[in-house]
Amino acid sequence: MENKKTNNNIIIGRNPVTEALRSGRDIDKILVGPGQEGSIKKIIGMAKDRGIMIVNSEKTALDRIAGATNHQGVIAYASAYEYKEVDDILALAKERGEDPFIIILDGLEDPHNLGAIMRSAEGAGAHGVIIPKRRSVGLTEVAAKASAGAVEYMPVARVTNIARTIEELKEAGLWIAACDMGDTLYYEADLTGGIAVVVGSEGFGISRLVSEKCDFTVSMPMMGKINSLNASNAAAILLYEVRRQRDLKAKLK
Repeated sequence: MENKKTNNNIIIGRNPVTEALRSGRDIDKILVGPGQEGSIKKIIGMAKDRGIMIVNSEKTALDRIAGATNHQGVIAYASAYEYKEVDDILALAKERGEDPFIIILDGLEDPHNLGAIMRSAEGAGAHGVIIPKRRSVGLTEVAAKASAGAVEYMPVARVTNIARTIEELKEAGLWIAACDMGDTLYYEADLTGGIAVVVGSEGFGISRLVSEKCDFTVSMPMMGKINSLNASNAAAILLYEVRRQRDLKAKLK
């Protein structure tokens, strides 16, 4: 007897996971247990082709998630909400008659941070969030809850290659600002006009390749013994600095 989905976001069993992959459904990650043979091998191949994260898990972990359902060694987490395209984000800016205002998250792993950043982005008037498909948290229920409702209004695009996406945004006329250690403090930089702000992962920051694609770097003044802020805190500060500079520019016109 084949397994079925226990809810809209957790997909349990080999056939249900295979069909979800075939249908093109957005999947954040797939957990696979020991003994990855037969159809599990096929599932792993399909997932890799789509750039979906594969997590090797113990049978006990899968048992706990599946409960009474026979998981057959595989469980998939589908996205809780629909992803948008980068073009949708740019179109929203155009529709509002505003310069594009985007935040790019390079490898963020904590769903609470993603949700908090979406909340700040929505409040600051950003047009969208961009995340990578691999090695990054997705639109899970935890992220949605942490966003305090912002997930309903803030478009999130998931892309295969952040560095390539940055190049495309540059061609569209945006400046790219990396939030990292540097000589320019964030409030001294010109963050007006079309802009995308890049924030890195909690443990490793912005990857070298992505950092090299950015136009300039802005940093936070750290006066205590801790040398960095939580990703969501840093993002909130930068997002509202962009908002402040935009509002000031509009008043001076």
